Amino acid sequence: MDAWGDGPVAVLHPAEDADLSALPMGNVHVVSPLVTVCARFERRGYSVSPELPGDTRFAASVTCLTRARAEAQALVAAAMARTDGPVIIDGQKTDGADSMLKALRKHTDVSAPISKSHGKIYWARGGVDLSDWARGPELHPGGFWTAPGVFSADGVDPASALLADALPDTMVGTIADLGAGWGYLSAHLLTRDVQTVHLVEAHDMALQCARHNVTDTRARFHWADATTWTPPDKVDAVVMNPPFHKSRSADPSLGRAFIAAAARILKPHGALWMVANRHLPYEDALASHFAKVVDLDGDARFKLVRAERPKQPKR
Repeated sequence: MDAWGDGPVAVLHPAEDADLSALPMGNVHVVSPLVTVCARFERRGYSVSPELPGDTRFAASVTCLTRARAEAQALVAAAMARTDGPVIIDGQKTDGADSMLKALRKHTDVSAPISKSHGKIYWARGGVDLSDWARGPELHPGGFWTAPGVFSADGVDPASALLADALPDTMVGTIADLGAGWGYLSAHLLTRDVQTVHLVEAHDMALQCARHNVTDTRARFHWADATTWTPPDKVDAVVMNPPFHKSRSADPSLGRAFIAAAARILKPHGALWMVANRHLPYEDALASHFAKVVDLDGDARFKLVRAERPKQPKR
């Protein structure tokens, strides 16, 4: 597997904790749409970017499959187009490793798979034309732009729709949309007499879609971790439908971090508007960070909350 010699090696969409020590660090370029993943690998000394850089040709590439089939195919297509040597596919069976192997064999010769735990590794020679697999931002029949792998790519998320309906008709000043996704909530906010809406999103492809969906000049786009992002000045309101998955299992700590971030960036009399799955335990976090929390009822699946007067952190 060292047949690529000293040439550059692309690693597409690795997990945040992926062990790449078998590859020569100085030659490796990590590609991930997630700013958090890029930041972690960059701290470890790797070259990183949200997409394959420029016109660089790679001596080899490693594609880590994702669960969204169309996104995984687009990754393999990109790797094939930019790799002169072996294109290695690494995926779990639950990520479609078997179906990808079958699909790839219709286009080119593929090695026998090597099984590992619940996954498989196999490879083929780069340069195969898989342009019919390439996908990026595209106009959805519903009238908005999405892309494979982006949250709620096939339609408006019902939780976000519920929150949009609950927002007051009058909102002013500067608003932050934390975890803005492809821009659904921000588009609604910009129908009001607001000064600025900051779209803060960790997924680069989602933010690319948001730029198509939100063209108002009052919008500001930030590829950033919403839990650590800091605005130029504190904001008047925060809206959010926070994610609650870091992997496949629910992780409420991510939503709690969003709540803490909202309190940190709000003005003293600012307000947070939030929707979340009803089973997620956010009440203690809200009470810890806000002086007033109002339950807006929501529905059987989702809870709606308005939290006011962020508490100052203890020194």
